[in-house]
Amino acid sequence: MTTVTTRSGGDVLLTASDLDLDGQLVGPDDESYDRVRALWNGMIDREPGLVARCESVDDVRRSVRFAADLDLRLAVRGGGHNVAGTASVDGGLVIDLSAMNGVTVDPGAAVAAVAGGARWAEVDAATQEHGLAAPGGVVSETGVGGLTLGGGIGWLRRKHGLACDSLIGAQLVTADGGVLEIDENDHPDLLWALRGGGGGLGVVTRFDFELHPVGPEVFVAFVLYHGERAAEVLHAYRDYTTELDDEVSSFVILGTVPDEEDFPEDAWGEPYAMLMACAATTDLREGERLVQPLRDLGDPIIDMSGPMPYVDLQQVLDADYPDGLRYYWKSLHLPAMTDDVVELATEWADNRSSDLSTLDIWHLGGAMARVPADATAFGDRSAPYLLGVEANWEAPAQDEANLAWTRGCIEAFRQHSTGEEYLNFPGFFEGGDETRRAAHGAENYERLERIRRQVDPDGVFGSRPGPVG
Repeated sequence: MTTVTTRSGGDVLLTASDLDLDGQLVGPDDESYDRVRALWNGMIDREPGLVARCESVDDVRRSVRFAADLDLRLAVRGGGHNVAGTASVDGGLVIDLSAMNGVTVDPGAAVAAVAGGARWAEVDAATQEHGLAAPGGVVSETGVGGLTLGGGIGWLRRKHGLACDSLIGAQLVTADGGVLEIDENDHPDLLWALRGGGGGLGVVTRFDFELHPVGPEVFVAFVLYHGERAAEVLHAYRDYTTELDDEVSSFVILGTVPDEEDFPEDAWGEPYAMLMACAATTDLREGERLVQPLRDLGDPIIDMSGPMPYVDLQQVLDADYPDGLRYYWKSLHLPAMTDDVVELATEWADNRSSDLSTLDIWHLGGAMARVPADATAFGDRSAPYLLGVEANWEAPAQDEANLAWTRGCIEAFRQHSTGEEYLNFPGFFEGGDETRRAAHGAENYERLERIRRQVDPDGVFGSRPGPVG
């Protein structure tokens, strides 16, 4: 038996037999409970009353109705990171989709049907067999659901747009246990809302993506310069991105060289300014030409640039984000990389509370910026840069310092920003409605709330949801 908490704060005593699933129902008395309830972000230590490890759409339907009938607190877990921790809930029911991770590709139609618990590694492996890809993120272990529902900024953003821009259909289990097939013709408002709206409409059990020709190899710039040259590198990056072909998606990262054999031992522990770019062109020589300026600043710590299979590029950064590390990420859109922005970036990078933390500036624009703000729930795309402040650390004793560093950095940059945030880097949603309003824009936010009230009038999925994991 286990005690599960209702949304009103009451308790309900349940047994595993109360919810019949094809998958596994896990409670606190089960040996696997601590493993099953654990999230990727070690900062999040929630104790759900039950975890429904669904294996089918019918499992999801039964779990949703079970939660609705008993008025239980409910969270939905996809397949991946969920840095904000909204994929679990103390005392409530977690619908875990991670076992539902299949990917079916129709190469003739250039469409992939992706189950709700899949990760991008599974999508990349299946689609690259046909020389195709859906725009994902920059880490293969990221969940498809969370990234797409939050927008999805990745290596193909300037060439093919956000992940949510290639979402052409979905299957949604709604609060009443119904199953909706969604596309441009059927339930177009829901498709609009799923494109970067952050979830909370129901449980997405399938994502349908339009695929694009990519790879099998792309040319990648991957250069680390000495951290003392950070301002120089940032200025060079600003010049490089002023006029740039859509084929190139890139960012600059200020961090610390890890103690790993891939890097020169005499640089371990030293600050770096890293330039990384993907040239998504089939002509590798043209790709090399497009990213060459990033390699021409002289005297790098290391230059690991070259042709790379797209699936390998998607996995290059995986090791930097292991399960169980402690994470806190926030973001702001920047209208320009001014001298003040460069000065602040070097200052705050120099004062990081953890060597694992980074300060990142992503170049946006291209295909993702040509989508009107009201065409998807994601919102305005006009900012040319995104500031990502990633606090990553190991020890709980370092929590306060790392949270303070991230929040202080964001506040320092705020006057140089548009005020808009990226929904997948939201801190812990401590800003509540204002975080979402800042991500979507006021008009999109109001439209989203109207759609949520229509599809979930009783608030089964919570009145103020965040993306799934």
